[in-house]
Amino acid sequence: MSGVAREPELKMKIDVLALFPEILTPALKTGILKRVQDADKLTVNLHNLRDWATDKHKSVDDYPYGGGAGMILKPEPIFAAVTALNTERTAHVVYLTPQGVPLTQTLAESLSLESHLILLCGRYKGVDERVRHQLVATELSIGDYVLSGGEIAALVLIDAIGRVLPGALGDYESAHVDSFSHDLLDHPHYTRPAEFEGMDVPEVLLSGRHEDIEEWRYAEALKRTAMYRPDLLQKLELSEEDIAILKTAGLVD
Repeated sequence: MSGVAREPELKMKIDVLALFPEILTPALKTGILKRVQDADKLTVNLHNLRDWATDKHKSVDDYPYGGGAGMILKPEPIFAAVTALNTERTAHVVYLTPQGVPLTQTLAESLSLESHLILLCGRYKGVDERVRHQLVATELSIGDYVLSGGEIAALVLIDAIGRVLPGALGDYESAHVDSFSHDLLDHPHYTRPAEFEGMDVPEVLLSGRHEDIEEWRYAEALKRTAMYRPDLLQKLELSEEDIAILKTAGLVD
């Protein structure tokens, strides 16, 4: 599956709504994320949910109806925050939660086409269900585990989106040949020297024959995916040539 192309003139805005937004600050000032913001292709605004709390204690959570352990983020400050941030009514609200759909490269590229994202970072036992029904467009998880909050998950999403925006990478095409961009893991990479401690760079990479190199890279990506992420192959329609490659490598019967 090919990656999703993005019109180069588009600019994205991301608002992060969290209880501890400062967690994201250092990463946003570093590397690719800093570069894409400096290139004016991405604006990231961090907001503390407590700024929309109305009581003197700035409370944003409460006990769940029906009893049980844990606290629930209240609907009032979240609705107020989203209303304030979504002034043009075009924002796509993403809720970071372990219950969400898994983050994939395809989903990251799809979300990169949005002009405005509001990332709602979960905390405690989650949010009031009315928030999910009325405000949230996408519920997203970065893995089958539980974090202290959605701030780190939001940073993962921002990084995945930011690096496919024009101006993020020195070689824009490199973002589209990463692992998962074509539903396979990435192929092996080598650089100088050609021989190191008895280990040689594969001869095909030194041949200058670009068609042979691309065939080798595809075969290696296919084999690596079969070894480490066979679940990905189950989603693909493998050709007879693909199956032959895997059989030769002893990865399928």
